[in-house]
Amino acid sequence: MQKGHIRVLIVDDEPNILKFLELGLQNGGFLVRTASDGLDAVVHAREFLPHVVVLDVMMPGMDGFEVCNLLKKMHKMGIIMLTAREEVDDRVKALNLGADDYMIKPFSLKELTARIHARVRNMYPEILEEVIRGPFRIDDSRREIWYQEALLELSRTEYELLKFLVLNHDRVMSKSSILDAVWGLNFVGDENNVEVYIRYLREKLEDRSHQLIRTVRGSGYRMNFQ
Repeated sequence: MQKGHIRVLIVDDEPNILKFLELGLQNGGFLVRTASDGLDAVVHAREFLPHVVVLDVMMPGMDGFEVCNLLKKMHKMGIIMLTAREEVDDRVKALNLGADDYMIKPFSLKELTARIHARVRNMYPEILEEVIRGPFRIDDSRREIWYQEALLELSRTEYELLKFLVLNHDRVMSKSSILDAVWGLNFVGDENNVEVYIRYLREKLEDRSHQLIRTVRGSGYRMNFQ
């Protein structure tokens, strides 16, 4: 059984990076909250109690170094600095203030995800177990999804799409947000791909009445299980 879910707070004043990280990490199974400046980051950290904070350095007002110092005094959390500043002095300063890791922009989402998992394994080993949502059980290490205790035979895209819908259950997900999260921001196809793969999933889930994956007309799709 799952003992927890990995909460990640992303702090960056660049909207495009913030949205890219939010979608990418949500698709990776994380519970994500975002902040666009240092003050918001502190407020969210108090409420959200993140396991890991991905923190930009260069922000207006309170910079990432000051935020890092404040967050480390609040409660246990891993802090990964994500910045364009690559000078050794900046790395030393961040680490001395309590940062656990330091990544340079531009960055790989795959590498960032691995570093988040590394922080969690080190600080919260008890929560890295299977994710269970309603009738679904997701084992991301094996890339397996079980539905009502039956293992589903899924292609890579079907797996990523179903995982995204399950982890965002009860939220209406637009076709464009699904495309960005599952196919990636550089995908050149159109939203018909989403419709096709939703149909594949409904067939495999025997969701003939569309009660499990519901179509919200004009908005997108919502995974529904109560």
